[in-house]
Amino acid sequence: MELVALLSSGKGTWAQVSGLIKYGEWDKIIVIGGDFAKEFKADKKFEFIKINQDSKLLELKKEISDKLKGKINGTEAALSIASGDGKEHMALISALLSLPVGVRFVALTKDGIVYL
Repeated sequence: MELVALLSSGKGTWAQVSGLIKYGEWDKIIVIGGDFAKEFKADKKFEFIKINQDSKLLELKKEISDKLKGKINGTEAALSIASGDGKEHMALISALLSLPVGVRFVALTKDGIVYL
């Protein structure tokens, strides 16, 4: 299963994504974020998709959808939205569902990786 993770400006939320990458067994890892997210480092190789987070909601959804097209092989992806705001979350979830790809929300807890 692919992991799709959103990174926003709060670097404190990056630890969640970093842990998911480190401790998960993923077929592919896709990290989505703005310019500042290019600084993100992880223990495993990932694909970075740069987005313009200042775009309006529908423009952002289209940009994410266009950039994700053909990158998810299965019918479902693990999704981390621990980072980001409501507009970014809505755009990403809507883009994934329109591909169409089902989503399983994923989080790293003290007990390991859990699907919500």
